Order: sequence, then structure tokens, then C-alpha cells
Amino acid sequence: MNKVVVRFADGRMLKGTAADFFPGKGLFHVSPVGEPGGTAPVAVHVAELKAVFFVKDFAGDPEYRECLEPDALHPALGRRIKVVFNDGEVVEGTTTGYQPTRPGFFVEPADPDSNNERCYVVAAATREVNLL
Repeated sequence: MNKVVVRFADGRMLKGTAADFFPGKGLFHVSPVGEPGGTAPVAVHVAELKAVFFVKDFAGDPEYRECLEPDALHPALGRRIKVVFNDGEVVEGTTTGYQPTRPGFFVEPADPDSNNERCYVVAAATREVNLL
């Protein structure tokens, strides 16, 4: 099970666990955090999303500011990338699978102390994507 924070294009957010997320698949399910056992998972349509953040912890630290410079001691795989979403949010990190024609791609944060382990970006929710 993956801990995920699902961000919808309309601003909604859903936190929970997912076991059936796969890139290119249009639907997956999230068991919301804090719901009683036996609660049915929520069906999530990727076409409605901005991104899926795979996180270490649901709470995170809103005061933490990620380091955007590559860590020389722990070099990341892939190309550096900067993503600007339609709502203005910016995500930077590295990617091994960005292709403009694909419906989405993964970004791994440059900061090893980030609460995000990786992020699946829905291409339709982006304003700008730059390989750095």
C-alpha cells in the first residue's frame, strides 16, 4: 500500500492509501485516511487530477522549504525538471520518463528530506514543463 495525497484539478484533496495506481491506467482506488475499517475505497479518475503525491507521512511539515539544488552526495537518476501547474504551483526534481505526448510522468524531489517520495504529474494539469 502506498501513502498518497491526491490533488484534484479543481483544488480538492484526498489523503489515503492506494494499491492499484499504475501510470496510464485511468482509474485507481484510495482508502481515505481516518475512515473506519470496512469503508469502501474511493474511485479516483486520473482525468480529474492535477497530481498524485506519494508521501512518507500524511501530516508533512507545511513550514519546511525544500532544497531545489541537486544533492552532490546523493545524485538523482534522470533529468532535472521544473513543472508549473495550471494553478501556479511549482514542482522541481528529476524525471526518467517525461515525454510531452504521454498523459503523465513521475517526478522525484531533489531534496532527500522532502515528504514526497515521488509525484505523478498529470500532463493536462500543467501550464509549463521545462527540462533543466
